[in-house]
Amino acid sequence: MPIITEEMVIARLSRVKGPDLKGDIVSLGLVNGILVQEGRVIFSVNVPAERAQELEPLRAAAEKAVMMIDGVSKVTAVLTAERKAGSPSIQSAPVRPAPSAAQAASIPPPMQAQAARAQAAGAQADRPNQKAGVPGIKSIVAVASGKGGVGKSTTSVNLALALQSLGKKVGILDADIYGPSMPRLLGISDRPSANGRVLSPLESYGLKVMSMGFLVDEETPMIWRGPMVISALTQMLREVAWGELDLLIVDMPPGTGDAQLTMAQQVPLAGAVIVSTPQDIALIDARKGLNMFRKVDVPILGIIENMSTFICPKCGERSDIFGHGGARDEAGRMGVPFLGEIPLHMDIRSHSDGGTPVTISMPDGPHAAIYKEIAAAVINRVDVESASVGVAAPSIVFE
Repeated sequence: MPIITEEMVIARLSRVKGPDLKGDIVSLGLVNGILVQEGRVIFSVNVPAERAQELEPLRAAAEKAVMMIDGVSKVTAVLTAERKAGSPSIQSAPVRPAPSAAQAASIPPPMQAQAARAQAAGAQADRPNQKAGVPGIKSIVAVASGKGGVGKSTTSVNLALALQSLGKKVGILDADIYGPSMPRLLGISDRPSANGRVLSPLESYGLKVMSMGFLVDEETPMIWRGPMVISALTQMLREVAWGELDLLIVDMPPGTGDAQLTMAQQVPLAGAVIVSTPQDIALIDARKGLNMFRKVDVPILGIIENMSTFICPKCGERSDIFGHGGARDEAGRMGVPFLGEIPLHMDIRSHSDGGTPVTISMPDGPHAAIYKEIAAAVINRVDVESASVGVAAPSIVFE
């Protein structure tokens, strides 16, 4: 197979005229994020947000130009748009790219949305008070943390399975584009099938699951800009045949960036669960995550203290490696429910790494019991928040 270089791609793109036939898209600095992999090429073309639909032919011309390179089997050009500083609307919200960003790693046809469709979706997202639900899903719950390394994904998957054990129909969306965990945690190595533009979620232990990890190789880095990530997130949520679900658990990426704001703005979240370890440094970041959801009027269902304490499997001695009780105290200070404590234990870790979560592999064990207690508390909190619905949907205003 001929070797395709970034220089070859740039050379071809320099022949594509810019908007209004002025200059070319390379010299105008509109081309970003060129990725070449096994005959597949992806890149983004930055255009004014208000002209994204109008400039769809430019995107198509760029794709056609690169396809002329010998050895190229597939090309995906993604229109990305960035609002000018000081423009109205939601200042913190990134503008959705016109076509599907999820095509970046040869993702199946259902993720290949065209510019007009994405522009329409973007227009709706800019109206935060008109957040559309996902057909068939009764409640969507975000599981979040202010920082990485607190066991949020392990908590998410065991919480989802515990909810299922309590009779709920449950799905889980892995929203961490850069570091998806669900394929490993649930022992899934297949790829989803497609019906037109709609992906069928994979299933494991009765859970319906969607993750970027199903669409790209485990060692492939996702070198994407924010708008591309947001486009992929939106599609994995809304262009998947979830069916009828009582609860969709969204395993959020760590932090308080674009992905979190996008979910809060575009999705009618029933609430957010915050996961933290007991130590002060984790609680500082957990507080930031909690305050972000509060700022956008997403109900806080409660805080979970993960890695709460360690019991030596040999001698039974208790060691509070990361401290103990910090999350409970923080919940009291913030005026939100405390959902429970999960210990740091080898069984939880080893079964997670092996793709057999402890709630499945040891359903009658003490750890599964803890997750079920937390799941019952989450169900109760969702019911309480659902009963109090009636306030306006959130908007984001940074002063």
